[in-house]
Amino acid sequence: MPTRWKLTIEYHGADYCGWQRQDDVPTVQNAIEQAILGFSGQAVTLHVAGRTDAGVHARGQVAHVDLEDFSKPMQPFEVAKAINAHLRPQLISILLADPVAGDFEARYHAKGKHYRYKVINRYPFLALDRGLAWQVKKPLDLGAMREGAAVLIGHHDFSTFRDAECQAASPEKTLDSIEISAKECDESGGREILFDFRGRSFLHHMVRNIVGTLSLVGEGKWQPADVKTALEARDRTKGGPTAPACGLYLMRVEY
Repeated sequence: MPTRWKLTIEYHGADYCGWQRQDDVPTVQNAIEQAILGFSGQAVTLHVAGRTDAGVHARGQVAHVDLEDFSKPMQPFEVAKAINAHLRPQLISILLADPVAGDFEARYHAKGKHYRYKVINRYPFLALDRGLAWQVKKPLDLGAMREGAAVLIGHHDFSTFRDAECQAASPEKTLDSIEISAKECDESGGREILFDFRGRSFLHHMVRNIVGTLSLVGEGKWQPADVKTALEARDRTKGGPTAPACGLYLMRVEY
């Protein structure tokens, strides 16, 4: 009888064409499945809480996998250590490996997700944060962005912020919160601005499209009220640009 394992995973998404297994291109799922094969000899399929796109990072992605019992019992930390040993030097790390009930589902049992989008707001080019944040050179007005974001809280039709290729059955989602915070991050006076989104589930590119729209508000190209107008239009062409993948992180999945 196999044991079902819940894996909590961190990864730097820049080197991968997203989470989902694909032929002839590197993906996070491919890498972990091959690492498990390497340490256990078992060909497995990982089932993930939510697929991430190319270039998107994770600090708390969750997947489950069924593994046949090992020849000798292994502690959870030993399972994580063994997978990580076969992942090196790739920028993927199994933070935790926990045995769970046989009916646990990483995707369908998730009660909420926390996504974070990171912006570095300064003019000098990025050295340390390159590939880990979106650089916006023009000053951003936090108050205006917070006012614009407030109209998105709650249950709405988010078609304006939905990618054209999104496969979700409905454009209706519930955003529990959007928090926007900032702190000075370097000697130039540059700021790290974090957009924290919490909700049960999200549409394809939803977070990135909202951040791109709010950046227009922050730069003064839109007024906060324009976000409500865009939302009510239910038309992707009425929204702002899609923020780059490099600034997006899946922080946590709640169960």
